[in-house]
Amino acid sequence: MSLLEVTSLLRGAGRSPLHFRLPPPTGASSKWDIREKVWDHLESTGLAEFPRPVHHRIPNFKGASQAATRLLALQEFRAARTVKINPDAPQRNARFLTLEARKTLLVPTPRLRTGLFNRIVPPPGATKEVLRICATSQGVKDYSVPVGLDGRARVDLVVVGSVAVSEKGWRIGKGEGYADMEYAMMVSMGAVQEDTPVVTIVHDCQVVDIEEELLDDHDLTVDYILTPTRIIKTNCKRPKPQGIIWHKVSYEMLGKIPILKTLRSREKQTGKDVTLQDEHPHLANTTRAAALNKEMAENTQPQAATGSAQMGQHHVESDPLSPRLEGSGTITTVFVGNIPPSLRVSELKCALREFHVTPFRLNWQGAQHRAFLDYKDQVTAGRAVTSLKGLSLGGNTLRVELAKSQRNKGQGEINSQK
Repeated sequence: MSLLEVTSLLRGAGRSPLHFRLPPPTGASSKWDIREKVWDHLESTGLAEFPRPVHHRIPNFKGASQAATRLLALQEFRAARTVKINPDAPQRNARFLTLEARKTLLVPTPRLRTGLFNRIVPPPGATKEVLRICATSQGVKDYSVPVGLDGRARVDLVVVGSVAVSEKGWRIGKGEGYADMEYAMMVSMGAVQEDTPVVTIVHDCQVVDIEEELLDDHDLTVDYILTPTRIIKTNCKRPKPQGIIWHKVSYEMLGKIPILKTLRSREKQTGKDVTLQDEHPHLANTTRAAALNKEMAENTQPQAATGSAQMGQHHVESDPLSPRLEGSGTITTVFVGNIPPSLRVSELKCALREFHVTPFRLNWQGAQHRAFLDYKDQVTAGRAVTSLKGLSLGGNTLRVELAKSQRNKGQGEINSQK
């Protein structure tokens, strides 16, 4: 019997399809098997809501608003001052209820491209209708203020979307890993604690059996499941992610999520192992040892030399870790601006080595809060721009771009860039 036939029988028996639950999967199922079954069922039974099709999304569903109102019954929600809620459609009413309760609402930036959080700030004296607008995807854009890593955000309750979830609290998202990464980043920045409750809002048919063997150590679990018909307290004992698992982060992900670069730099300074998925362990250890030896040598130089660089005298040098340019050719120069006065040239060089974008020559102009990086080809220079964009050093987010005026090798200094 098909899922559609089962649902029709339930309707014929006078039971709402809201109570229907997918049958347990037969045989070994993968996460994608479960996702496809849930998405297909929501579409085939008419439970799916805009945006459609729901495939490859956190699905919106009929009854989502009703399910969100169950937040009001949770003591954890009533006691919370700051609530983080994902920006997907089925959580729109949860965002509204949070604003209506005059709580601080944090919404992750889409795909974490421009940071981690936006704080939604309704206009003064906002009516209920205005708050509803603030809770929409457009309202999140129009009434949001970015929250930086130094914003000291403390999240009391986390609300996430799911494609499927089990009564044990085991969750499956849409497969891109952003909710898991958001939580891990919140742990790294101290925004959540081990006991911070996590809630998901789903349709009853999204509550399914999930084999524990499908879970990985980076997967986020939930403490409460809210559906249109009930509240499920999972009493989940499986630990939540304890932070970013760097050996599962790729260079590609680092490039797509700029804030990861800053968090990685911070965690590296505390002595944590931040070796990436793409880095061969032996090569990674060699690189770190070379960087450490070089940095120690720099930090033991006479204070006068360090002082002169910090005071802004132009400091030009070729880095021995990168081969020199030989013969004729064109130099591609990258401009780095918004450098804080307290930053040392060694700190910038350490970041360049960390992202494997060491230039063959670095022109440090500390007094003008800038530096110029010379590369032997445009590809490497472009990779440097992508890797460094969004990086925060010394409390400032660096401005990184290709220099406006390029030059051939052997010609004079690059023109000033404001």
